Amino acid sequence: MSDNERIVRDFIDTWPSLDVEKIVSFFAEDGVYYNMPIAPIAGRAALRPFIAAFLKDWTKTNWDVLNIASAGDVVIAERVDHIHVGDKTVDLPCCGVFELENGKIKVWRDYFDLATYTKALA
Repeated sequence: MSDNERIVRDFIDTWPSLDVEKIVSFFAEDGVYYNMPIAPIAGRAALRPFIAAFLKDWTKTNWDVLNIASAGDVVIAERVDHIHVGDKTVDLPCCGVFELENGKIKVWRDYFDLATYTKALA
């Protein structure tokens, strides 16, 4: 397993903590998160409130990695994110493409169907 793949696995394993600071610490200072259905968020200062906003209603989460591959500074992780919001559960298939630089996430593009998430919470 490459160092970059280990970093992405550690990042994924951090989400169940629901700790915004821990999650954001994996990003480069100028890191970018493309939560694909919406506009990209750039920089740790902007990532903190953005991630906090959608975590505020989450009561639990764990992410199952189905497949992971890496080449150089790029890691691709196919996942199913299990998200609990109150008494509702969302099982969200995702694919994340991570570009790493100096041990930090420089760019994260996450692909998923937003309707899967919103319908499960309706």
